Amino acid sequence: MYESAVAERYVRALCSEITEWNEIENSAEIDTIYFGGGTPSLLSPAQIENILKAVQARFRIVDSTEITLELNPGDGGTNAAAKGETLKKFRDLGINRASFGAQTFDDLELKQLGRSHNSADIGRAFEQLRVAGFANINFDLIAGLPEQTLHRWQRNLDEALKLRPEHLSLYLLEVHEGTPLADQIKRGMRPRPDDDLAAEMYRMMIEKVCAAGYQHYEISNFCLPGFESRHNTKYWSGAPYYGFGCSAHSFDGAHRRWANERDVAKYVQLIEKDQSPVVEHTYLNEEDARSESVFLRLRLMRGLDLQDYRSRFGRDLRADYDDELARLRDAGLIEIEAGSLKLTTRGALLSNEVFAALA
Repeated sequence: MYESAVAERYVRALCSEITEWNEIENSAEIDTIYFGGGTPSLLSPAQIENILKAVQARFRIVDSTEITLELNPGDGGTNAAAKGETLKKFRDLGINRASFGAQTFDDLELKQLGRSHNSADIGRAFEQLRVAGFANINFDLIAGLPEQTLHRWQRNLDEALKLRPEHLSLYLLEVHEGTPLADQIKRGMRPRPDDDLAAEMYRMMIEKVCAAGYQHYEISNFCLPGFESRHNTKYWSGAPYYGFGCSAHSFDGAHRRWANERDVAKYVQLIEKDQSPVVEHTYLNEEDARSESVFLRLRLMRGLDLQDYRSRFGRDLRADYDDELARLRDAGLIEIEAGSLKLTTRGALLSNEVFAALA
């Protein structure tokens, strides 16, 4: 539940963390800023402005920086005018990309997911973003929901393509142990996901979305030309990234990862006591870094550059995995083209099998 006093205290702590951060020099250049996790659009434009000022004072921001704000299609209730004005203020602050979890255009499926919005809210939010001046919008859809049919998934894709956002993230449902859905499936309250149906949904997704002019640039991500997510591409390409705030994660681009306190109250208390909010440290040894590099770069449809891999790790992936690569190639899961190892469309669907073979 949103509480204004808590939000104000949190923003002060966040700005303080950014200001005092000393991992790298102040002149470091960044070209992407991402407001995500929870629903940052519930913050006021003034609070977002304060955060941006802290970032701008700590880093060197390039002119073409991609600045993304996550939001919920149901934000703002019924007061459309107030919501539209708030979005316009966000855009005036320099936020130039919006992302929201549509999930599905089916109201029954949204209710089953426990979402607070309905299908009409999706179109309404999209239109409000356009009116506010957002020319780069992403939203997410999930395929393979319990009892979802191929026809209902096709309708989801059709509704999404009618709106024609610049970016689409289209995911197959994953059931994680310990979640309510996993418990419902275990108790027979929901059917188990149908792998064959999910595969057909994935094939339909690629066919319809690419036919509409989108580029399939990552396993689950599609964009109109020139609208790849710059921020997420940094994750997949192994570039360094720095996170601030509750639950934020960071990576130095080589071997070191760290993460902040997950509890909001504890995070704020640590900052207010001039203590580090970092509660987790991970050091990747050379083998871990190598394995992770393969996994992440293969998520991109342009694939893994084999010469770059050799330069970084001093190893020839083709020599190390000759038998595995032959098996995966014969199964139609990979291809080697112009010095890059790439997933095929079938390989993207069965990517976990490829990753496991090359781990």
